[in-house]
Amino acid sequence: MPALGAPCQAGGTGRRAGGMEPRVFELFGPGASGATRGRAGTKGKKGRGRSSKSNNPPYLPPEAEEGNIEYKLKLVNPSQYRFEHLVTQMKWRLQEGRGEAVYQIGVEDNGLLVGLSEEEMRASMHTLHRMAEKVGADLTVLREREVDYDGDSPKKITEVLIRKVPDNQQFLDLRVAVLGNVDSGKSTLLGVLTQGELDNGRGRSRLNLFRHLHEIQSGRTSSISFEILGFNSKGEVVNYSESRTAEQICESASKMITFIDLAGHHKYLKTTIFGLTSYCPDFAMLVVSANTGIAGTTREHLGLAMALKVPFFLVVSKVDLCSAATVERTLRQLERTLKQPGCNKVPFMVRTEDDAVTAAQQFAQSPNITPIFALSSVTGESLDLLKVFLNILPPLTNSCEQEELMQQLPEFQVDEIYTVPEVGTVVGGTLYSGVCKEGERLVVGPTDGGVFLPLKVCSIQRNRSACRVLRAGQAATLALGAFDRSLLRKGMVLVSPELHPTVCWVFEAEIVLLFHATSCRRGLQVTVHVGNVRQTAVLEHIHGKDELRTGEKAVVRFRFIKHPEYLKPGTKLLFREGVTKGIGHVCSLQVIATETGGP
Repeated sequence: MPALGAPCQAGGTGRRAGGMEPRVFELFGPGASGATRGRAGTKGKKGRGRSSKSNNPPYLPPEAEEGNIEYKLKLVNPSQYRFEHLVTQMKWRLQEGRGEAVYQIGVEDNGLLVGLSEEEMRASMHTLHRMAEKVGADLTVLREREVDYDGDSPKKITEVLIRKVPDNQQFLDLRVAVLGNVDSGKSTLLGVLTQGELDNGRGRSRLNLFRHLHEIQSGRTSSISFEILGFNSKGEVVNYSESRTAEQICESASKMITFIDLAGHHKYLKTTIFGLTSYCPDFAMLVVSANTGIAGTTREHLGLAMALKVPFFLVVSKVDLCSAATVERTLRQLERTLKQPGCNKVPFMVRTEDDAVTAAQQFAQSPNITPIFALSSVTGESLDLLKVFLNILPPLTNSCEQEELMQQLPEFQVDEIYTVPEVGTVVGGTLYSGVCKEGERLVVGPTDGGVFLPLKVCSIQRNRSACRVLRAGQAATLALGAFDRSLLRKGMVLVSPELHPTVCWVFEAEIVLLFHATSCRRGLQVTVHVGNVRQTAVLEHIHGKDELRTGEKAVVRFRFIKHPEYLKPGTKLLFREGVTKGIGHVCSLQVIATETGGP
């Protein structure tokens, strides 16, 4: 890919290592085109041959002990002891999925699609309803599939979503960064999803998303804005369509999708990179206009998502403006790009609700899968498929990983700074680790002199509604009262004093130079993005080399120019200067002692 100097070569194929399991590939790969749709053939155990209506494999991947997916052959009239065991098992699966679990009824533990008769399925669903009621969850049937054996009556497999509000009332929150070229329809699509009304074809739905007058006048996003879309425990959309406030949406929703609307124009690229590195999105949605295809910053944004290893899916917008042949041409162009050796993605075209369910489940498990939606924000065509996909999309981190992060000391990254009348100074950002509560005393820094200053968290808000406790991975705004705003800047962190934070002027990083017109040498000044840190740094030394050319790897030493920063080894790094771009991770720091001073 020409943008970013073939970024995909260094970008990896997703956040989880390893390729797709062969059986999953056969079931959900490009040749399947909705492999679970219609009737699935099957074979008997131990090689008993039974002819099938299709060539689809008769199994799913074997059931995993961890995760939120449970296979059950049948749940017909269980004893009281068995029922209690099943309820305990459901609690475990819900905990693994952070409030969500998927049950496959009529499937053996090894993944064999056996199926149940109508009477057995009815009895099993009744038991499943009782189990869900016992744990305070709601049940939604995602889809039913027939397994048809010759000589036998048709049998069914039912896929069910179980969802509940977690006991701590902390709804499941996924962050989706919205990328794409200018005028591709990103803000319009978000307006339609979150407001619940279709666009008029002239961008009316996006007006509520803009933060500045010049954005309204030009129709182009230049800043980072956040929009929320909720789903209740039954999988129904919860948005502003019924004159709800953000607080009401949070109260009604069991699952929240927070969209991070990023700028598409090339002159706002630094803002887009900051949104990707700082806000730690779980997924990225790359919007491509059907009438222009891959144009402008589309390749650059695709390269950024891959370089930062953010799993992404594609949305082809404005299909109402084009002929079917033009839409198909754009889809073929996207598929060719995704299949290039550097990307190694498996395009999955979502055309039915069944495809949307399959895509959501496989997307988080298999980094190669890339779902593609073709929709219109004006006619509403295929918009429901995207909502089904977002409703079922599982979190990337399980409960164990979340628990480990919460056991650490609090560390909050400052991305935005405001002054609110009668509230005082407010900072927005993401809690990287630990738990933060109202009244908590933290230190903020580093200042230009490398000092951390004490402060108190007066109140917390998530998605514009009050929140008493903030947990690792959640984005929020913290009110700091009368703390002097002039002492704050983007890139700072709020941490526990017990952490004894250190800062550095100089750090070493292992990098890959994605693109440079000639060669990279000592003395080169670049803009470095590390998490929420964005500052100019000078390249002081290249270990073992005098210069670095496109595609080469090396360990290099950077020195910040303006002020010291708080960094952690292992953090992903991205640097740029004009057309020069590179990625890598921080290896080591030359730390300097810090002190805690008064504001």
